[in-house]
Parts: sequence; structure tokens; C-alpha cells
Amino acid sequence: MPLSVLFGILALMLLLSAFFAGSETSLMSLNRYRLRHLVKLKHPSAIKTQKLLQRPDRLLGLILLCNNFVNNFAASIATVIAIKLYANEESIIAIATGVLTILMFILDVTPKTLAAIKPELLAFPAAWIYTPLLKLLYPLVGFINLFVNLLLRMVGVDVKKSHHDSLNKDELKSIISEAETLMPIRYRKMLLGILDLESATVEDIMTPRNEIIGIDLESSMEEIVDRIKSSPHTQLPIYKKSIDRIVGFLHLRKALVDVNNEAFDKQALINLLSKPVFIPESTPVHTQMLKFKNEKIRIGLVVDEYGDVQGLVTLDDLLQEIVGELITDVNSAARLQEDGSYLVDANITIRELNRITQWSLPTEGPKTLNGLIIELVETIPDSGIRIDLHGYPVEIIKRDKNAVKLVRFLPLG
Repeated sequence: MPLSVLFGILALMLLLSAFFAGSETSLMSLNRYRLRHLVKLKHPSAIKTQKLLQRPDRLLGLILLCNNFVNNFAASIATVIAIKLYANEESIIAIATGVLTILMFILDVTPKTLAAIKPELLAFPAAWIYTPLLKLLYPLVGFINLFVNLLLRMVGVDVKKSHHDSLNKDELKSIISEAETLMPIRYRKMLLGILDLESATVEDIMTPRNEIIGIDLESSMEEIVDRIKSSPHTQLPIYKKSIDRIVGFLHLRKALVDVNNEAFDKQALINLLSKPVFIPESTPVHTQMLKFKNEKIRIGLVVDEYGDVQGLVTLDDLLQEIVGELITDVNSAARLQEDGSYLVDANITIRELNRITQWSLPTEGPKTLNGLIIELVETIPDSGIRIDLHGYPVEIIKRDKNAVKLVRFLPLG
């Protein structure tokens, strides 16, 4: 056989080797979610590619079978060429092997690198070649995969039951957090809030007992009327001396109609009240949202296992877990300063602070920043003290007798 033909065959084998190497990387590097999207759009190449990737063991068996064949054949041709050119050189086969190895290495790495950067560029054309080739060589590929799958089962891996495309919640949250160029930050926070609904309870988002604004029936009518007229809320709990002795909830829209009438008294006020709703503190947020919707109510008191009132939760509180600052000015509780620090109201919940700042302070245990600080230092720290709060440097700005009120999170690094 002429040398020109041998060199032509060698060049063809090297090109095929580069193709098989690059196509393997491109097919395995494809974004499976983008591929599914293209399949829904009836993209022909995407449809073929998805069918091949449904059984990656067969696809990889085919590619490696073909790649090994062309590599071995190329080595044989290179040996023949070397002997024809330098028959008297004893070391020519070793030299030819070394040169061919370097050449094949370059021709393998180049397409693999390109395929890793732009997988669709090679994967989609390759799918049209591998589909008929798999049918042609299926008996041989199937025979090889029979032993491969048997070995995998011996180590506890079932190829047919393996699913590589599923994402857990934490992985999905990471994808959303890193999608900075695809959507505004407020929408990313909204999606992250939805993913967190499953793990959040009403205890995480409730208004604490000491911050509940209500009306004590033991107060005078003048005080009660002033509280109704000046209240920023649409519904108020009505109680006797203590929130634990709740009478009902007052919707201000009903009360404001009669509040200026001379006949308006405490009994008339009681007649306007709706029945109080009690919510166990461990109730998941998404469950309570459905209850509010089905029972057509918007407010309830959160109670512990002993029946004592721990806080208050409204439908707006539940919605804030999803839409965040779209309905409330959450940034007023954590304000970013010019030097990169955050000035934070210590009454803010840990979940809300994490959502605003994209931090990862622990949400198991204390629900507020004040509670987290007190748990760490085991006392109420004085103003000016600096602590390391789970990796975040914090300076206490303001406190009172019972709690930390204002802190500054110093810039990291």
C-alpha cells in the first residue's frame, strides 16, 4: 500500500479519534434542563440527543468502542509507516509510538476543551451520527454492556434506576442564587422564599407576644376609641388585661362606622368581634396559608404546647415569606451603610435577615437576631462589645434591660 494512502488513513483515524473524544465530552456536558426545553420546542437534534442520553451506558459503550478501535488502528498504521520509512532503525517503533501519543493527546484535548465550553456545537451533530451507528453496532455494544452492568450491580449500582437529572432543594436554591444575570434580585428572593416555605413554621415569622398591638377591654372607652382611630392595622386583638384572655378580633372597617355614635360602648364593640383563631407554633407556613384561604380569615394567635399565646401571625406575614419587600419595607430593619456594614434592628427574624443579606445564619433555635446573640454570649451584652456571630463580626450598638436593640454587622474581611 502506498505511503500516501497510509498517511491518509492515519489522518482519518486521528480526526475520528478527535471526533469521538470531543463528542463524548460534549454529550456528557450538556445542560439537561436546556436540552429538555429544546425538546419541548421540537428541536430535531435535541430530540435525538435526549433519546441517546436516556441510556448513557449504551452511548458511552458505543463511543469508547469506536474510539478504541480508531486509536489502535492508528497505532498500527503509524507502525507500518515507520517501518516503511526507517526499516533499519531499531528504535523507530518506539519513536513512532511517542510521536503518535503526543499527536493524539493534542487532538483529544483540543476538541474536549471546545466541547466543555460549547457542548451543543458538537453534541447535536454527533447525535445524528451515533443514532444509526448504535443501531448498527447494537449487538456488540449490548454484549459489552452486559458485563459492564453486571460489574456495576456487584458494587450496588443499577444503571436503569439511576437518575442524574434530579435536583434537591439545596441545589435548586444554589442555582437560583447564582442566576444574577437572568432575573432581578427581588425575584430571586421571591423564589427562594417559596422554596423555604416547606421548612418554615409560623413560629419563624410571627409577631412576638411583646410586640402585639391590641385593645384591652379594661381600658376606658376614650382610650379604646383613640386606639381604634389611630391604629395602623386593619385588625386588632381584643382582650381582657392579658393577651391570653383574648375575646376576639376587631376589623376596624366595621368599628369606624359606629365609633363616633354615642351608643357605641364596650358591648357594641364585643358584638363586632370575630371569633379568635389559635394556631400551633409548629404549623408549617404553607399549611397555614391554605387554612387562611379555605377558612377565609387573615389573622390568628400562635400558641405553644401549653396553650399560652406566643405571638400573632397574619396573612400578610405569610405572603411576605414569598414576596418579601414587594409588600413591605423589610430593608428598614437591616440598612446597608456606605462602608459596607449593616445596621440591623435586633428584633428582626433570622430568616428575614438571611433573605435580605443572602447570609447563612442558623435558623434552628432562636428565631430573632436578639435571641441568637443572647444564646451565643449567654447574657445580654453591653453596648460597644464586639462578638463573632457564627462567622459574622457584630458590634452591639444599643441595648436595654431585657434585650439587644440595635447592632452593626461589620464588613467581612
